[in-house]
Amino acid sequence: MKTFETVKFIVDWIKNYKETHNLNGLVVGVSGGIDSALTSTLCGLSGIKTLCLNMPIKQNENQYLRAERHIQWLKKKFDNVESIDIDLTKVFNQFKLSVEISSSMNKLALANTRSRIRMMTLYYYASINSSIVVGTGNKVEDFGVGFYTKYGDGGVDISPIADLMKSEVFEISKALNINNDILEAKPTDGLWDDDRSDEDQIGASYDDLEKVMKSLENGVNPEKFNKEMKEKYTVYKKHHLANKHKMISIPVCKIPNELKS
Repeated sequence: MKTFETVKFIVDWIKNYKETHNLNGLVVGVSGGIDSALTSTLCGLSGIKTLCLNMPIKQNENQYLRAERHIQWLKKKFDNVESIDIDLTKVFNQFKLSVEISSSMNKLALANTRSRIRMMTLYYYASINSSIVVGTGNKVEDFGVGFYTKYGDGGVDISPIADLMKSEVFEISKALNINNDILEAKPTDGLWDDDRSDEDQIGASYDDLEKVMKSLENGVNPEKFNKEMKEKYTVYKKHHLANKHKMISIPVCKIPNELKS
């Protein structure tokens, strides 16, 4: 990968979108993970007014502190970056008191609710600042296994790094000197009270998923995978099919003209 040429390409793409749509600025949620760290850094490099939000909800302290250190690093590095720290735990707790929690699926539903509360907060600040919400998903998450929350972290206006594999995200982040504690942290969605990682939830590492995704993109027939790759493909396929609804346009019931006349 031509790392710095890619950085310039993405930054120019962000700037062009802003100019074309006559926007005031960018809003990014910073989680303490590698994807949001890279995205917010690219926004900083654009020179466009960028608002970074750290939005803990019963957050693991390490995740919160990683996000905070990264935001402070950004603010020292870029004059166009501002930040707000907003604890959404009380909002989440009030929501829990208002809904049914006896369902066997309520833990997953509540985990996704955390992401959706953050999305609403991002759009609140985007609205009052005439800005747009910048997505932080990478290619494996967004178009491979669909590992994100629909209308949560999937609810964005633009996606600058959604064509980058996870390994490419790391490569560019290292080149841009993003903090080591973020580079070395296990990827996690931060939606649970425990310390479970993305790999714990998915059942495969991003390296494994990326190998499968690249093989499929190169036209390799899964039937020709070796035993190890077939096991990885099984995990990939399971998540891809289950989350396909996130990756396609919302189905619209098209009424025949003869019924409308």
